[in-house]
Amino acid sequence: MLRSSALVLALALVAAPRGLGAQDPPTARGLDPVGATLLAAPPALREGATVLGRGGAPRRSDVLTTLRPGDGPLVCLADDPGEDGFEVSCYHRDLDPFMALGRVLRAEGADRTRVMEARYAALEAGEIRMPAAAALYTLSAPRAPGSDDPGPPGDVRRLMVVYLPYATAESTGLPTAPDGGEPWLMLPGTPWAHIMIPR
Repeated sequence: MLRSSALVLALALVAAPRGLGAQDPPTARGLDPVGATLLAAPPALREGATVLGRGGAPRRSDVLTTLRPGDGPLVCLADDPGEDGFEVSCYHRDLDPFMALGRVLRAEGADRTRVMEARYAALEAGEIRMPAAAALYTLSAPRAPGSDDPGPPGDVRRLMVVYLPYATAESTGLPTAPDGGEPWLMLPGTPWAHIMIPR
């Protein structure tokens, strides 16, 4: 029952109209770090979101400070000033152990393969677990030269991801490769299978 409910949730999110949140300003100009970070989240979920700030030095994205505590379902990560470009993201709080492990390993210099292996081992050992379904939102843009703000609004990219552990093309009816900006299923059959939804 839980599995089928998760699938219904994921497919409902896939069916949501494109441009969700498109009425919001697509840049961080004039906003404080919390306001800029919350641009990644759906407007209805911003008020209760927890906002975490990055460490500020290259490769130190594992060092986080709470910029604003919250009691809502989302955890949001501020832009990392030590990295090129502008990127903020928000994800369901139940994904936090999975995300935190990845941040720590990448900060230690681990590549994608090593991160995946460590996450799988942690899942197998019961040290972390994946929720039945959970959403992630990102907003990214090139950084304007000499500025802390993103570049022109047309360069802003939004992506929504719905994690659906062990989902396959057969269980969802989704393709497993990108095709013209339509939703697709990435890493099918794995604990971190997820639906990519360009916005």
